[in-house]
Amino acid sequence: MKQLSTLNKYFWKYRWHFLLGILFVILTNYFRILAPQITGYVVNTVVNTINGKTAVHAVPGNYDPLVKIVIRNFDAMTFGNKILFVGIILLILAVISGFFMFLMRQTIIVMSRHIEFDQKNEVFSHYQKLDTAFYKTHSTGDLMNRISEDVSRVRMYTGPALMYFINLAATIGFSVFFMWRSDAKLTIVALCPLPILAFTIYFVNTIINRKSERIQSLLSDLTTNAQESYSGIRVIKSFVQEKNMFSFFKKNSELYRSNALSLAKTEAIYFPSMALLIGLSTLITIMVGTLDVVNHPGNPAYSVGTIAEFVLYIQMLTFPVSAIGWTASMTQRAVASQRRINEFLHQEPEIKNEHGAIDKPLEGNIRFEKVNFTYPHTGIYAIKDFSLNIKKGEKVAVVGRTGSGKSTIAQLLLRMYDIKTGKLEYDGMSIRGFKTESLRSQVSYVPQDVFLFSDSIKNNIKFGNAAATDADVFEAAKQANIFNEIDGFDEKFETMVGERGVTLSGGQKQRISIARALIKKPEIVIFDDCLSAVDARTEKAILGNLYDYLQNRTAVIITHRIFALFNFDKIIVMDDGRIAEEGTHNELLAKRGIYTEMYQKQQAEGTDDGQPMTDDRLYTEDN
Repeated sequence: MKQLSTLNKYFWKYRWHFLLGILFVILTNYFRILAPQITGYVVNTVVNTINGKTAVHAVPGNYDPLVKIVIRNFDAMTFGNKILFVGIILLILAVISGFFMFLMRQTIIVMSRHIEFDQKNEVFSHYQKLDTAFYKTHSTGDLMNRISEDVSRVRMYTGPALMYFINLAATIGFSVFFMWRSDAKLTIVALCPLPILAFTIYFVNTIINRKSERIQSLLSDLTTNAQESYSGIRVIKSFVQEKNMFSFFKKNSELYRSNALSLAKTEAIYFPSMALLIGLSTLITIMVGTLDVVNHPGNPAYSVGTIAEFVLYIQMLTFPVSAIGWTASMTQRAVASQRRINEFLHQEPEIKNEHGAIDKPLEGNIRFEKVNFTYPHTGIYAIKDFSLNIKKGEKVAVVGRTGSGKSTIAQLLLRMYDIKTGKLEYDGMSIRGFKTESLRSQVSYVPQDVFLFSDSIKNNIKFGNAAATDADVFEAAKQANIFNEIDGFDEKFETMVGERGVTLSGGQKQRISIARALIKKPEIVIFDDCLSAVDARTEKAILGNLYDYLQNRTAVIITHRIFALFNFDKIIVMDDGRIAEEGTHNELLAKRGIYTEMYQKQQAEGTDDGQPMTDDRLYTEDN
């Protein structure tokens, strides 16, 4: 239950819904509890009439004041009128009780929906605050399961479970109070099975809790399996692995089913056991009450009406008491689910604003000084003793073999990770001195792995600047050399792209991603091998547009294609996390080192059309 204390802030937020719900529960049960007393009095009246006793029967002192008023109003009536009048009163009590029950659900259940809404927003908001390292070590399916299935199970606690628990407390409270006032011995007899019931609930729900946690974990695995299969369907089909993936999914699904069936069997034994104990209580009450009436004839303390009254009390307790198991089961599942949610909610992001961090416009100066960085999730030493100074407006190319640390530079510049040792500064101020949101809002980044949302092309481009006009979108598309292709689509810029842009070619996705970065109009632009999927002619056109766009802007271009016509201020060659060489294109060729080796290798390979490469198209290894 400690895990559920996290929800207290929501109960306080919606306290008026909660308090009114409790009031309506009490009123519902109050008007229901009057019916057994009226029924008991009427049964005694019928018995007296059958026995020829026509004298007015005294109103028992243990009855509710409202019941006493009702009885006094019809006690002098004829027998037929009494029955009719009682029937009308019982109907009115049922309608009033039902009305308050409606209000009870409209307050408590509505409160639970509000809490579900707030909690999903809280979880999603916290997910967005967590850093890149977190997402490298947690599966998407598990994250989705916690925000959907787990939150839904917690809602079952904040709504139905709480409502039934309060209803149970009110029903038992009213029933036991009037039962005890009516006949203490019968009350003890009627309630004697409850200790057995309590022990059964405790024992069985311990098992239910353990099974529920296991099922939730298996459901996360199953969701992850399905999500990865849907996202990677093209790879699955291209390798003809449908049967193998289905077998894998079926295995996980079978494991989930067997555990779910095990839980269902436990609950299948549990609920009938509750009904058995309730039925046993009814039988014992009737037996003891009947013996009292037979053994004490004429004693008003022992009457058939009292037995009828107690039977109705027990029947009223049947659903609330049998719902103990259901309520406890929902609560246990909510505890398991809230524990899983809290695991993430209590996880602090490693990347967060330092105390005193400020919003400050970037000018475009960047300085690395003896920076070292190791990836926390793999232990790979990616950057070693890295120093680089980039002045405002400079264009810097970063080349190197795969795994040399090029993309890590982009991640550090965006503060997706914090450096371990050394300094990384913007305009002479440590990167940690900037508010993370402010820093990233002023830097445009085109990642190596392009991601497009399942939305229109226009909205995917405007994602870089929500305030952009259609004219800005068109201009950015032209700069990325994708305007004409989009204009040729039937829906033009309103064309919907599939998940992750699956309906577009790799080159189209890359250019839309570039347009998304350009529409932001930042002071600093980072391109991480973002032209690998376009042909040489398109690439030349894009770079020609970029040359004009990047005037007076700082640009870091991580690429495996370097053009001499693009006048880079410097080119750095990465090797094993270090800067192996640095200079302009001609200076690096003169050194006859790694850069020259890569250049000569690509010259020997030639171009796609079989022609040797010229100096304006220097290819190096892919990142």
